[in-house]
Amino acid sequence: MVVVEGFEVREDLYYDVENHVWVKPVNGEVLVGLDDVGQYLARRIVFVKPKPPGSVVRKGEPVAMLESVKWVGPLPSPMNGVVVEVNQEVVRRPMLINRKPYEAWIVKLRPENLEESLRELVTGNEAVEKMREDIVRRGVKKGR
Repeated sequence: MVVVEGFEVREDLYYDVENHVWVKPVNGEVLVGLDDVGQYLARRIVFVKPKPPGSVVRKGEPVAMLESVKWVGPLPSPMNGVVVEVNQEVVRRPMLINRKPYEAWIVKLRPENLEESLRELVTGNEAVEKMREDIVRRGVKKGR
């Protein structure tokens, strides 16, 4: 893990930096969540409404709707796939996303093509650099 201006960036995850979505491959499926910068920008998340299991999602379409004290909007799907599971704990306790963004996954997807989908995301040092650029562009800094 690397810390950039107070934000955690986990090098073992894949990111859609522009939309602040993280992805973790698990046995041919992926966990999807909101990254540390995204949860900070949204502020206190008070409501999460994921697509139900069985829903087909296309890359860029909402896989969940999030509501915070500052913002309401979609969590875009990072890839084409089918929702196979919803994290009910996060639905019941949305603040988990703010407290532990990389543990508080929102949905589990079965991607159409995992390898191809992951190639469209960034990971490792590339993710750290892209996240750094995004943080600097936004002018945000997280105090610890």
